[in-house]
Amino acid sequence: MRITTVGLDADDTLWHNETLFRLTHKRFVGLLEPHADEATLEARLAEAEKRNLRLYGYGVKGFTLSMIETAIEITDGAVPTRVIQEILAAGREMLTEPVEPLPGVEIALAQLSEKYRLVLITKGDLLHQEQKLAASGLGDLFAAVEIVSEKDRGTYERVFSRHGTGAEQAVMAGNSVKSDVIPALEAGAWAALIPYPLVWAHEAASAPADHPRYRELSTLAELPGWLEELAG
Repeated sequence: MRITTVGLDADDTLWHNETLFRLTHKRFVGLLEPHADEATLEARLAEAEKRNLRLYGYGVKGFTLSMIETAIEITDGAVPTRVIQEILAAGREMLTEPVEPLPGVEIALAQLSEKYRLVLITKGDLLHQEQKLAASGLGDLFAAVEIVSEKDRGTYERVFSRHGTGAEQAVMAGNSVKSDVIPALEAGAWAALIPYPLVWAHEAASAPADHPRYRELSTLAELPGWLEELAG
């Protein structure tokens, strides 16, 4: 099997992301504790995030707006100005958090870039994702960057045709079964799941363990070896 192109997710595949969201969740719960218990706050925030995805898309800015909306709803419009200020501050801190590649990522990408065309395929806010890629120091290893509103079969068909030789000769690697694995397989590509300890509920899905073009890897460092197997 000839592989020419490797697509890679960004958040929680190349660098930490969900950990930061979880910490901000806890901060949000602490601010609204006088008005509701943790379970209620988490449930209402999750509802707001899901409801707002089609309006705000993925990323910190949409998450921040969902926190503010939830705070207003939970308090029946009586949320203190101080709480809104704290939520906005939490969002700004997330946007300016330092970006550090996960262990082994730089070496793995350097190895992959010697043999394959690397394409970053990620969801989220355009400006923030561009800033994170620049801060990571990994940008020069990618032949192309696609920041998309959604990852579905059509997305992978278009991206791998635009930047490669088609999905049939491409591999997608990432931490989300829902976004990085299933739609890539549907497009005809190969897919590697690289699990991250934390998974956003919206991205939860069952892995297609028996699919012939699927492999679960422990780390990104195992990806070059799997591609060598496919080539062999």
